[in-house]
Amino acid sequence: MAKKENIVEMVERLMGNRENIRNIAIVAHVDHGKTTLSDSLVARAGLMSKELAGEQRVLDYDEQEQARGITIKSANISLAFPYQGKDYLINLIDTPGHVDFGGHVTRAMRAVDGVIVVIDAVEGVMPQTETVLRQAIKERAKPVIFINKVDRLISEMRLTPEDMQKRLIKIVLQVNKLIGQYAPKEFKDAWKVSVENGTISFGSAFHKWAVSANSMKRTGLGFKDIIELTQSERVKELQEKTPVDEIILEMAIHHLPNPLTAQKYRIPHLWKGDIESQNGKDMIECNPDGKPIGVCFGVMNDPHAGEVALVRLFSGTVKKGDQLYLASTMSYEKIQQLGIYMGKERVVCNELTAGNIAGIVGLKDVYVGETISSEPVEPFEEIKHYSEPVITKSIEAKNSKDLSKLIQALRAISKEDPTIRVKINQETGEHLISGMGELHLEIIEYKLKNEKKIDIVTSPPIVVYRETIHKKGPEVEGKSPNKHTKLLFSVEPLEPEFIKAIDEGKVSEGKAKGKASIEEYIAGGLQRDEAKRTIEVFNKNVLIDATRGVQYLNEIMELVRQGFEEAMSKGPLAQEKVVGVKVKILDGTIHEDPVHRGPAQILPTVRNPIYSSLLQAGVIIQEPKQKVLIQVPQEFSGAVINLVNGKRGQLLNMEQEGEVATLHFKIPVAEMFGFSSDLRSTTQGKAIWYQEYAGYEDIPRDLQKNIVHQIRKRKGLKPEPPEPKDFVS
Repeated sequence: MAKKENIVEMVERLMGNRENIRNIAIVAHVDHGKTTLSDSLVARAGLMSKELAGEQRVLDYDEQEQARGITIKSANISLAFPYQGKDYLINLIDTPGHVDFGGHVTRAMRAVDGVIVVIDAVEGVMPQTETVLRQAIKERAKPVIFINKVDRLISEMRLTPEDMQKRLIKIVLQVNKLIGQYAPKEFKDAWKVSVENGTISFGSAFHKWAVSANSMKRTGLGFKDIIELTQSERVKELQEKTPVDEIILEMAIHHLPNPLTAQKYRIPHLWKGDIESQNGKDMIECNPDGKPIGVCFGVMNDPHAGEVALVRLFSGTVKKGDQLYLASTMSYEKIQQLGIYMGKERVVCNELTAGNIAGIVGLKDVYVGETISSEPVEPFEEIKHYSEPVITKSIEAKNSKDLSKLIQALRAISKEDPTIRVKINQETGEHLISGMGELHLEIIEYKLKNEKKIDIVTSPPIVVYRETIHKKGPEVEGKSPNKHTKLLFSVEPLEPEFIKAIDEGKVSEGKAKGKASIEEYIAGGLQRDEAKRTIEVFNKNVLIDATRGVQYLNEIMELVRQGFEEAMSKGPLAQEKVVGVKVKILDGTIHEDPVHRGPAQILPTVRNPIYSSLLQAGVIIQEPKQKVLIQVPQEFSGAVINLVNGKRGQLLNMEQEGEVATLHFKIPVAEMFGFSSDLRSTTQGKAIWYQEYAGYEDIPRDLQKNIVHQIRKRKGLKPEPPEPKDFVS
């Protein structure tokens, strides 16, 4: 094995050769073999023994990752490779495949220019395969494919060469269908994968062999030879003739873009600033002599150094001691240290140049998605997560002396993983943490107890519901407690295409920012007149000023915004988050003296009429659902359907291949607690199942009253929800 110092020196030397840099991520459905594949690349770079590759899973260095056998968080490693007489630098990110940790995949996509999508030859294209491919394409990261576990087709399924080819062709067709569906127009054909053009390889990451069209020509190995060598257990020969690291490296170098190529089409998509400006040109050209501009795509907590910002630099060069501007805090911070990641370890380096990835120590209060630069610039597009937190638990410190320690730990965890939401319940003082699923929250609990050494008490998990409307509400006037100010409001459903545009990151949430925001809102589906009068987009709700010449309104607008945000954060029915509502200020009479229009007067004047109008429009509770894919022997399919029907599940599709039935369901998250043990007992442990986030849907009318009562009781409220008249006098 090569010495780590030598590798670091080589990596630093190669950072300046942008043509030979590849920033790539390995992505896949859970258990399809990403980390096993990464091992072979790590071994080739000389950082571990080749014999241990595939078994050590060196990038799953977290204790829980080793114990559970799954990747929980993204791991970064910078590797230097000599290839065909040239030296290459590969900045590699190994990402999780489990749906609960999909946020890590989304964030990694901002940093990379290409992805290797790993697909299990037996299972084929699975739900998370589609999700990660969609995430990569959305960030303009070019995909190539590695079909893994081909040895299982031979040794377990005993397929003939013809059947094997049919199966592989089916996977390729599915992948290309997805690329055709999600890729931007200019890449729909260019990014399609095929064996002939070298963008597909297949093999066994565990047994460390792979083949591609090029390698077959080079070695003369065909399907029949692979089957013969596998069946006669001469895997060593395959490893020697056509090693997996060689094939993956060849695919990455020849078919994934370097930063010089990728930034030409990625920057106009990710950055909304003026492309013709000097900053825009420098980023498009990946100019190391331009002003430093980059994006933070991850935050790691180092027990010694504190917060480490993982940064992809698009232009310029930064060194220790340089000052960097953080867009969110509008402040300058000094770089204390730069480091490149070698999996678990961060090794100090001297400088970071355009087109590279590194860790920066010293950027206080940096967050994921933060734009960093040498001076203020237009920020990058927000990193948009596909899933939303759907399960909540309350967490309290067992001993009150640990309270400040718990607050710090939760703050650090939510910075590392922004898909975790942390809120303090003001009435009870407990901390509410929301995550993507049971496993997500389990890992957080484990970290708090075992890594942070905090004794905690947790509640059973509860589901995160939402409130919305499908009809327009009446105009309702709100009066301030001192009766000096009156405001007239109405509510109506927000256009579905506008909500979709927010989800896809085409419309930014927050306070409207002039002309740029107006164009965004119109493109998202708002009428021009409404777009021009939009004050704020908050939690997928819109506040519009539809008044004409109301005196002093501008002077209280910040308080109106605050009242609107409060109403949307806690709905009138069950104090759950409100989404998909358009709130209009229609008219008003405002007291001329600022003394009579403080927060205590204005906030209820805004909140109460909105609540009354929402209730009259008919507030509906929505619940999160998950798509669940279950593979089970044919004889158990009826029992599985009955089980899911009993959990308010809906059968979407059913396929059969041989003796195995594949069932696709949509099931409410509320019914998923304990589902795995029910499924195991129903199928005698013979079912394999996967789940993915499927969005929110209305709760059936007959269940709504009961669910509202349960939520209100849990929150310590009166079981009966308020009526419209309770909010207006």
